[in-house]
Amino acid sequence: METDGMSKSYLLLSSGDPTPSQEDIHVTRRLVEVGKIMGIELLDHLIIGNRKFVSLKEKGYL
Repeated sequence: METDGMSKSYLLLSSGDPTPSQEDIHVTRRLVEVGKIMGIELLDHLIIGNRKFVSLKEKGYL
């Protein structure tokens, strides 16, 4: 999605297990809320760890 001619995204890096914690899910939902207020669409929230990644968008949290 383009907003004001720029693509926006958010990336969170984890040093361990990439499984989303409740805090990760909460932060993602808050970022979506703030983004709506500011007119910025959150494209995804990625958690990276142990040579794997989890997309919270793919998990249905966006």
